[in-house]
Amino acid sequence: MIETLALLVCAYLLGSISSAIVLSKIMGFKDPRSEGSNNPGATNVLRIAGKKAAFVTLVGDFLKGLLPVLLAHWLEFDPLVVALAGFAAFSGHCFPIFFSFRGGKGVATAIAATVGFNWIVGAILIAIWLLIAKVFKISSLAAIISFCALPVLVYWRTQNLEISTVFVAISVILIWRHKTNIQRLIRGSES
Repeated sequence: MIETLALLVCAYLLGSISSAIVLSKIMGFKDPRSEGSNNPGATNVLRIAGKKAAFVTLVGDFLKGLLPVLLAHWLEFDPLVVALAGFAAFSGHCFPIFFSFRGGKGVATAIAATVGFNWIVGAILIAIWLLIAKVFKISSLAAIISFCALPVLVYWRTQNLEISTVFVAISVILIWRHKTNIQRLIRGSES
């Protein structure tokens, strides 16, 4: 139990390190929480600081979702704990203790946690995201649709309701964090 708690706390703390905010200080661009969409994520960093900064942000956000899950696998934790490690990292990204609980929407971190949990589900999730993004050219729509599919994909691979519920929670939080995007999609004003 102590080991599980330590893993989850470490995963949350790692997730709480905002790649976008840290990079804004290192690379000298404006804090993404005060520019563009005010979201400290790779898409907003792309808008305000360019491709290089966005790529580094994306890699940082991806790694903080992937590493705790891989560590949990390596330490041979139960699959539910492995899934919870991904949820903890994702929660840290969305609600970071180091940045007044003002985090990003969590797409890259959640995708990485999914890839680490089950690479087949992760690959399908990425494929859905890429397909929707290519067809509609709207990142938020791709995230919303792909994460609607995520719990079904996880259940298909695991046949486990507890684990699937963890991914339901990730999907619900991620979609809820896109509520302003959903409003713009309904109005037809989403960029």
